[in-house]
Amino acid sequence: MKSTIVVRQGGSVLTLIGANLIAIILAVVEGWDLHVLMLVYWAQSVIIGYFSVRRMLDLKEFSTEGLSQSGRVLNSTPATQKRIAHFFALHYGGFHLIYLAFILMGEGTEFRENWLYLAICVAAFFYNHRYSFKANRERDRNRKPNIGNIMFFPYARIIPMHLTIIAGGAIGTASTGILILFLGLKTAADVVMHKVEHAHWRK
Repeated sequence: MKSTIVVRQGGSVLTLIGANLIAIILAVVEGWDLHVLMLVYWAQSVIIGYFSVRRMLDLKEFSTEGLSQSGRVLNSTPATQKRIAHFFALHYGGFHLIYLAFILMGEGTEFRENWLYLAICVAAFFYNHRYSFKANRERDRNRKPNIGNIMFFPYARIIPMHLTIIAGGAIGTASTGILILFLGLKTAADVVMHKVEHAHWRK
């Protein structure tokens, strides 16, 4: 079982890099602007949130250390599990609805023209995070993870990669070199936060 989890962890990093490479290649070849790229990474963030909710609801045992509501410590019960998962889905989902509205303020024609390539990128990221979800689920069966940490990590993970892309847009991504630079930085931030998250769960 342990060797299977280790293999999945290594595979999840490789599939994450592969998904980012697909996005980079398509962005360069098709000459995507910032709004198209932001839509791809918005979809990746939504996928991260989706599998985080699934993971929370899939827990058999979990810790609520550090979690409280109205000054009252939360107990590790199925009711608490559902409440936290639903709260996260509402808060994280609301944030991404606002984010999507901001992205769609851009030119919609480019989204329609590139819908197939966008779908390919989303499918690649979905496969990666599903792969990672399975590794986490196997690990969760052998220990008692903190459900509050599971709720927190998606925010900690997506902020660096989105700040990188926004910074690239502020500077300007007119040239292919600058586009590749910032997409490479985004990929690096993505992989680093992925490894930080998995290192935390291995402890």
